[in-house]
Amino acid sequence: MSPAKTPAEILDIDGHEVRVTSPDRVVFSEPGLTKLELVRYYLAVADGALRGAGGRPMVLKRFAKGLGQEPFFQKRVPDNHPPFVDTATLHYASGTSAEETVIRDAAGLAWVVNLGCLDLNPHPVRAEDLDHPDELRVDLDPMPGVDWAQIVDVAFVARDVLEDHGLVGWPKTSGSRGLHILVRIRPEWDYADVRLAAETLAREVENRAPGLATARWWKEERGESVFVDFNQNAKDRTVASAYSIRPLADARVSTPLTWDEVRDRRPEEFTVLTVPARFADIGDPHSGIDDAAGSLDGLLALAKELGPAEKPPRGSDGSGRRASTMPLIEIARTKTKPEALDALETWQKRHPEASALLHPADVLVDGMRGSSSLWYRVRVNLQHIPDAERPAQQELIADYDPWAGRTPSP
Repeated sequence: MSPAKTPAEILDIDGHEVRVTSPDRVVFSEPGLTKLELVRYYLAVADGALRGAGGRPMVLKRFAKGLGQEPFFQKRVPDNHPPFVDTATLHYASGTSAEETVIRDAAGLAWVVNLGCLDLNPHPVRAEDLDHPDELRVDLDPMPGVDWAQIVDVAFVARDVLEDHGLVGWPKTSGSRGLHILVRIRPEWDYADVRLAAETLAREVENRAPGLATARWWKEERGESVFVDFNQNAKDRTVASAYSIRPLADARVSTPLTWDEVRDRRPEEFTVLTVPARFADIGDPHSGIDDAAGSLDGLLALAKELGPAEKPPRGSDGSGRRASTMPLIEIARTKTKPEALDALETWQKRHPEASALLHPADVLVDGMRGSSSLWYRVRVNLQHIPDAERPAQQELIADYDPWAGRTPSP
């Protein structure tokens, strides 16, 4: 982001004073949106945004250096947080803990945006009960080559599975290429049960829509399908909540929809510039979500009926690690996505004949969560290349180590 051009703007939001630094700093150059305009966007949709993120501990995903740089993920609430921002102490699966941010009002929304947050990333629990999620999250993640119509078809199958098991799904655009379906549940089950219920849902969607949807955990095995990402329900995972601004050039927004809208609307329609007018006109399509909390009993009963999911084979090297069933090679590990794509282009230029035979889903560029930021891994699935023509695994074009220089926690 460019240096500050004007003094800070002081906003009075329901009696709370919020200081917005560098208010005229342009965050989204394509639509020309400034930091202050992003704050005002969240104030315009505050009721809806707080329905998704309010009262929940959240990870602060901060774009401190602008959209051109990777964000960093801050679990611990800043020491100088204002009194209208609450906190909750989360204990993570790693054995560590941190006091995370909990916002409850529009002033809290403005405060986190001033820190450089674009999207809101709350946990699926309330601050008052950190061990029992009250939301199951269905993340429909399309593989490369999958179009919107296929995503929509899978969404309606997921809705049917939910309804058949006594649950109500509330759809929203992810703000990128996919769809999210939020499901309010009674806070009576722990994380393990919620994740099992989500995995069971994913498996049943795959059973009903083979070829269109997949519950396959390993990316190289999914093909050109929609992955029903059940692991978003694991402990410590967060998802961009409703009305979150996503870090795309057009300032796209993760927008709640009605089921009647899902087939005809497109994610690119919903941006910081268009969503406030929609919100003022029709309100929040998810306004009834908190009154629709259901039970996981149906999905957990189905889990017993289906039995355990198939386990991947283990390698023969004695490490106990999973062995891929696909002919994978790794190309690079990089700090940023542009570097990952550059490495992929380098490999493709070295192997033009093999590259021409690849399908879109054969190219795997994965954002991997490091200690506080993302790094990127590039792999290629050679399944569509004849055995004799497959390039061999070579030295990585780039070999970034996200843990270099870090000492393990005691």
